[in-house]
Amino acid sequence: MTDTADGAAPVARVRRFSADGAAPVARVRRFSADGAAPVARVRRFSADVALYRGGAALARRLPQAVGEALTRVISRSAYRLLPERRFITERRLQRVCGPGLRGEALAEAVQASFESYARYWYDGARIGDLGDAEIDTRFSHRGFHHVQQAIDSGTAPILALPHLGGWEWAGTWMARIPSYPVISVVEPLKPARLFDWMVEERRRMGIDIVPLGPDAAAALLKSLRAGQVVCLLSDRQVGPGGVDVEFFGERTQLPAGPAVLALRTGAAILPAAVYQDGRNHRGVVLPPVPADRQGSLRADVSRVTQDLARSLEELIRAAPEQWHLMQPNWPSDEEALKRFRQKRGRSDGHGAPASGPRFGPERAGSPNEGVLR
Repeated sequence: MTDTADGAAPVARVRRFSADGAAPVARVRRFSADGAAPVARVRRFSADVALYRGGAALARRLPQAVGEALTRVISRSAYRLLPERRFITERRLQRVCGPGLRGEALAEAVQASFESYARYWYDGARIGDLGDAEIDTRFSHRGFHHVQQAIDSGTAPILALPHLGGWEWAGTWMARIPSYPVISVVEPLKPARLFDWMVEERRRMGIDIVPLGPDAAAALLKSLRAGQVVCLLSDRQVGPGGVDVEFFGERTQLPAGPAVLALRTGAAILPAAVYQDGRNHRGVVLPPVPADRQGSLRADVSRVTQDLARSLEELIRAAPEQWHLMQPNWPSDEEALKRFRQKRGRSDGHGAPASGPRFGPERAGSPNEGVLR
């Protein structure tokens, strides 16, 4: 037992057990200051957190050629082990490139998508430890003057991006090289300790993070007025509150956040993407999406979001294999995935498909609150 400074109240008890697996090696019970009520019980460190921490540490220490080779091995394993993600990626690529993409060409494009996504995680693990000179040398850009013009006007812009390539490289470059403060919204992850660690990793890159939730809208409005560049991933709606648009030939929903923020603050919406370019990254910023008030707020948000969807299509078509959208994003995806699972269940002799490993952390199922209303 460990006592407080005055020797009166117990703070923690540690019981040690045998190493034969019959009992836990250590159990720590923490108590409140008065020694009466348990505050937390720690049995083991989260396996997910340990996995990502360990992977990030390994990525930073390995020679780049070795790290890249290992990333390709992981991506190929994920391609084989995750049939549902593979199926959704096939649908997404055919949606962008057309139904003529099939057979071996389709399989190669899907494999390239998995490799691009693994590369995203590898680069994200390393970038916080890279020096400013390397960050600058390995990043090129086109259209960045749109960002500079918005900042010079007195209101920082909103960069609306797809889940494509490696946007964090551009965020790090903006924060470190021209020294523009950057903030973004991120979906909470499970477990919470993994999310906390990833937030700290992005802050090491120079990117402030706001968790998606009811307080996000107020935080972003304050950030725009303070001159922070707001980066929003805008090609996938999470939860209720989205805007109906046509996106790659089918009706779906996209987040209302960029349009609402722009209409309320006068900030420019700049469609942007960051492409993996060999070992380097290349950023592209398109001209602002018109976001002037013309009618009701609801009508204006709908119009602006549809215009943004067309710009996102243009950016994605430039490198569809780098679009890391491996979840259902259209109503027809859900129905197709249901049929895929039924067919796979019959072929495997089971009533329901077995759950497989994940490729990337699990997203929390919280609604897209605050920013999108």
